[in-house]
Amino acid sequence: MNALDILQIGPMASVQDLGRKGWLHAGVSGSGPMDAPSFRIANALVGNAPEAAGLEFAAVGGRFEVGAPVRFAVTGGDIDIRRGEERLHPWESHDLLPGQALTIGALRGCVWGYLAFAGGIDVPPVMGSRSTHLRSGIGGHEGRRLQTRDRLPLGSASPAPLFALRQPLSQRPVQTLRVVAGPQDDRFSADVLRLFFSSSFTLSSARDRMAQVLDGPALVAEHGHDILSDGTCAGSIQVPASGRPLVLMAERQTTGGYPKIATLASADLPKLAQLPTGRSIRFAAVPQAEAEEALIAERTALDLCLADLREKRRVRSRGAAR
Repeated sequence: MNALDILQIGPMASVQDLGRKGWLHAGVSGSGPMDAPSFRIANALVGNAPEAAGLEFAAVGGRFEVGAPVRFAVTGGDIDIRRGEERLHPWESHDLLPGQALTIGALRGCVWGYLAFAGGIDVPPVMGSRSTHLRSGIGGHEGRRLQTRDRLPLGSASPAPLFALRQPLSQRPVQTLRVVAGPQDDRFSADVLRLFFSSSFTLSSARDRMAQVLDGPALVAEHGHDILSDGTCAGSIQVPASGRPLVLMAERQTTGGYPKIATLASADLPKLAQLPTGRSIRFAAVPQAEAEEALIAERTALDLCLADLREKRRVRSRGAAR
């Protein structure tokens, strides 16, 4: 069986698939990729099914080797990729042979990157998913972040062409994110709601797979910042007693006792995840129907992108093992 050897690895790297479903009642959120469209594109480029597991990393990738020939692709943003000394492009698939070192450098202008291999990362499913849920310590590789000297099994893959995106998805900088008000917006005065929608907020360095904390004007709940704990969803914007809003992300807690002033539109959640620390954003209120239409439009655009992959001409790579 082929395996991936991790010679060096960046922070927050973990095994992810499309997420774990059906366990919210047990306090386990879905996990899965922070930027699902980029993750799905990486799998498609190497010929995997959408649910195959790959690697997610933050800020910088690492250095890797394999035991047998395999196709791979790196997505998420602009990034330096080298096979030995040969520079490669992201958003397309390449061959990697035994004896070649794959080095993935720092992401530029975004936060999360994805590395997919043909056949997927073949770790055992836990509760129906290979995704790592770091806070629960389940799934992925030993339920934890990846480390140097880890070895991950790769699944078997059928021969397939190398692919590249014919028309990349738009990666224009985002400044305004759409939200649906509530469900506890009634705990905030009209003045505080106007402040929320008229102000800029800065993405703080207090961020991980669970939540993104925002810096900006303090949002005071006139009816108090403690509520009976109720369900949360990815994109819930909670406001604790500090007045600093926090946006719940892929590995959120399933219930919470802070009022939720608004909920980020699902279509804009990957955009927020990819914005670098220090970036300023604003929020715009939209009806729920408009948020749902935006998600349908985004999924349609992604499906069209995946259906229109361009086949590359296979060229023997330099520095191959002999």
